[in-house]
Amino acid sequence: MILFLRLLCFVIIGSMLGVTTWASLHQPLGDFARSATFRDPWVIATLFDAYWAFISFYLWVAWKEQSLPARILWFIAIILLGNLAMAAYLLRELFAVPATGPLNDVFARRNPGTLPLPGLLTVAAVGIYLLA
Repeated sequence: MILFLRLLCFVIIGSMLGVTTWASLHQPLGDFARSATFRDPWVIATLFDAYWAFISFYLWVAWKEQSLPARILWFIAIILLGNLAMAAYLLRELFAVPATGPLNDVFARRNPGTLPLPGLLTVAAVGIYLLA
């Protein structure tokens, strides 16, 4: 199961990078935010659904990460990068245990709260948004 979840997270990261690159090349994010499409009720509903899912996932991350700086950085990364940051977090957790280890080691183990990965993702996300 851990090998499958690792593969799935790589697929999520790859597909999200591909689709966001494709979308960015066809329409800048700022143009979309100013368009009438952005005000469509289903676009708004989908965004609410996505961001509530990001916050729900973040609650688990906040429980696992025991340092406040790590919690803050993960929150920013997840809100700005969504599924990219979430899949990166899961990969970090999935590679911290043996491939044959129990899933409980992935989902229930608490972390001291390291800063490099969430810091890197946050800096990248802020940079991307400033350039968009």
